[in-house]
Amino acid sequence: MNSLQSEIERLSSLGSVEQDQGARATFVEFRDALTRGEIRAAERSDGLWKVNTWVKQGILLGFRLGQLTRQGSKECLSFVDKDTYPVREFSVEDGVRVVPGGSSARLGAYIAPSVICMPPMFINVGAYVDEGTMIDSHALVGSCAQIGKRVHLSAGAQIGGVLEPVSAAPVIIEDDVLVGGNCGVYEGTLVRARAVLGAGTILTRSTPLYDLVRAKIYRGSEQMPLEVPEGAVVVAGARAVASGQAAAWGISLYTPVVVKYRDEKTAQGVELEDWLRSK
Repeated sequence: MNSLQSEIERLSSLGSVEQDQGARATFVEFRDALTRGEIRAAERSDGLWKVNTWVKQGILLGFRLGQLTRQGSKECLSFVDKDTYPVREFSVEDGVRVVPGGSSARLGAYIAPSVICMPPMFINVGAYVDEGTMIDSHALVGSCAQIGKRVHLSAGAQIGGVLEPVSAAPVIIEDDVLVGGNCGVYEGTLVRARAVLGAGTILTRSTPLYDLVRAKIYRGSEQMPLEVPEGAVVVAGARAVASGQAAAWGISLYTPVVVKYRDEKTAQGVELEDWLRSK
C-alpha cells in the first residue's frame, strides 16, 4: 500500500495530472481499495484518530481526472456526474441491504456487510460505514465520514463531509451511537462510543457542549474536534444571553446539552434497534 500512497502523492502534486498516462489506472486501483475498506480517510490507533491525508488527496484526484458523463438509463433515473465516481452497484454477496426507493452510494465508499440502507439515503465517496449500522430515510453520510459498528442514523440525520482541507479530521461517529432524527453532525466533531444524540441536536466544532452531569463545557479548537464523551445523552437545549438587548428581550441561543449518561434504562430503550436490524 506504501507504493500506492507514494503514487497518489506524486500525482496530486502535478499541475496537469490529466497528461499522466498512468494516472487513471492508479486512481482506479485506489478507488477499489477504498471501496473494499482496505484504506480509509481516518483510522483509530490507541484511542486516537489519525487523518490519512493521502487518502483525501486520492479522492480529490478522482474529481480532477473525471469527465462529465451521462449515467443511468432513460427508462429509470439518469444523471450527469464525473465518470470516475459512478454509482456503486450492490450484489447479494455484498451482504448490504438496500431497500428500494431511491438510495445511492458512490464508488469509493466502504459499506460493510449487514449495513441496512433505507430509502432514500446517500453515502458519498470516502465514507466508511461499519457492520450492523442502519442508515435511515433521508439520511446523508458525507465524504470521508467514519461511521462505526451498530450505529443508527435516524431519519433526516446529516453527517457532514470533510474533504478539504485534506489535513482536516472528518466527522467520526464511533460504535453503538444512536443519532436521532434530524440531527446534524458537522465538521470538527467526534462522537464517542455509545453516545445518544436526541432528535434535532446540532454539533459543530464551534458549538460548545454543556455537560450538566459533570459540570463541564466541551469546546473544539483549530487543532482538536468537539468531542462528545462516551455514553453521553445529548439533547437540544438553550442558554440565556445575559448582556445587551438580548438580555432585555429574554433571548436564548441554541446549545447542545449532556443531560445524563447512558445507563441500563437507556440501553433498554435502544434494544429496539437490534430487533429492527434482524427483521
